[in-house]
Amino acid sequence: MEEEKRKEEEIPKEKKEVEKEVEKEVEKEGEGEGEEHSKKKSRRRRRKRKDDSDGPKDDKSFYDGPEIPQTDPPTVPVFKVYPKKSFPVGEIQEHWGDFNTFRMTSEEKRHLDRLDETMIYDLREAAAIHKTVRQWARPFIKPGVPLIDIATKIEQKVLELLPKDGLNKGMAFPCGVSLNHVAAHYTSNPGDKWVLGEHDIAKIDFGVHVNGHIIDSAFSVHFDSELDPLSEAAREATNTGVKHCGADAYISDIGEAIQEVMESYEVTLNGKTHSVRSVRNLSGHSVQKYLIHAGKSVPLVRGGERIRMEEGEVFAIETFGTTGKGFVREDLDTSHYMRPFDSGHVNVRMGKARGLLKVITENFGTLAFARRWLDDLGESRYLLALKHLVDCGAVEPYPPLCDVRGSFVSQFEHTVYLRPSHKEVLSRGDDY
Repeated sequence: MEEEKRKEEEIPKEKKEVEKEVEKEVEKEGEGEGEEHSKKKSRRRRRKRKDDSDGPKDDKSFYDGPEIPQTDPPTVPVFKVYPKKSFPVGEIQEHWGDFNTFRMTSEEKRHLDRLDETMIYDLREAAAIHKTVRQWARPFIKPGVPLIDIATKIEQKVLELLPKDGLNKGMAFPCGVSLNHVAAHYTSNPGDKWVLGEHDIAKIDFGVHVNGHIIDSAFSVHFDSELDPLSEAAREATNTGVKHCGADAYISDIGEAIQEVMESYEVTLNGKTHSVRSVRNLSGHSVQKYLIHAGKSVPLVRGGERIRMEEGEVFAIETFGTTGKGFVREDLDTSHYMRPFDSGHVNVRMGKARGLLKVITENFGTLAFARRWLDDLGESRYLLALKHLVDCGAVEPYPPLCDVRGSFVSQFEHTVYLRPSHKEVLSRGDDY
């Protein structure tokens, strides 16, 4: 363990070189000068005309005016704070494994890094917004605040800094505010009266997307110092999961490493000591364009499938630590819904339901939405129609996931992009 810790503390020369090259890449692409760059832009415009799903034809986020400093509180759209797409680079880490050490110095891999400009700048813009909003939100997340206020304020601030442009940018899914034994998928429905208490632990989980490229990141907030070890367990387990990510790394090995760190913690509440457990039926997941839960799952315990990560993939590495049973079940009222990503034609018989499905498709596509958002669009008396869409498979419900009542669950999550020469922890900030 000491040898591994020593290696972690050493910053390789190759890593510094990659960080410098990435910074130069940002400056070079932002300038947009030269004949070759113009040819590339022309080819990209032609491709966009062929496939509207690639994003907006008029990229409003490409702002080439002067840099506008961010205000306090933040009100300036992020693309104006970072002109010419000079968004902050995430944390650069080496791919896990001795078999990946060549990547940092490989000219071929660095060349491949430079070819994914559209995706990486979309991800960095979404990450910049996520970091700005969550740091702004911290001071008002305190005891006595209704959960619905926390969720709606965060969502409104995201849309203020990233003006919604149809399906091209905006919230990737509703802001979750899950308390105590509720691990995930809780956001307030209209009329919710639940209030954050001084002995609660809240999981704040929200997503931002630009052209369908999603940043999914979460953190825990608590005010009782007895809960410090529980929060720290999830934070360190997530960092361990991030560290073990890499091209050709086995996902099952990552789960084993996560569990080892998570379950090394104990928490004493009201004089009773609890061993922290990983939630065994929750997992991290791969992320694709407009698809928050793609094909691969990253377990939080040992014994997962022997599936490898691959170069070019994006993963949301999230961990949940609990004082309860370590197993969640569906409970409470559903607030999250989403259209199946690959669903074909669904026969919807109810007229009201067909109209509601059209509203959902036009405003959310295959991204998750909340009942509150339907209210914001002016929809009313839609619950029966929504149930019909669920029953016929046109929309899928995602109820809250809960451990046993009386337990406490913590969560941290980061989005990681496995680039050819290195991995970039896009959501890493000064806070976590």
